[in-house]
Amino acid sequence: MLRLTALLAVAATALAVVASLGAAPTAPVKLKGSVGPGETIVLKKGSAMVSTLKRGRYTFVVSDRSEEHNFRLRGPVSRQITSISATGTNTVTLTLKPGRYTYLCDPHAADMIGSFRVK
Repeated sequence: MLRLTALLAVAATALAVVASLGAAPTAPVKLKGSVGPGETIVLKKGSAMVSTLKRGRYTFVVSDRSEEHNFRLRGPVSRQITSISATGTNTVTLTLKPGRYTYLCDPHAADMIGSFRVK
């Protein structure tokens, strides 16, 4: 009887592992950013400003409302998301690693800057 119980436990574990291999990956979390029209730059998750995030995949949807600004992410993973002299909305998906991140407008980095941590 003990052997049968052990065999069933091993079989159940094997089935769980196989089922998890076929599981669909989770969708990235959506972050909304904006830069301009004045000297403003923000990054939000829902309605809250981003201050800490868990490591993982995130989709950045950034609205650039001024040709004078850009939106750049610096940190363990870096990316220029929008560019100077262009407006519109850009979307990128990044896998964030643990560390400190800064988002800023390059020409106005002294005033237009924010940061968050990934754990």
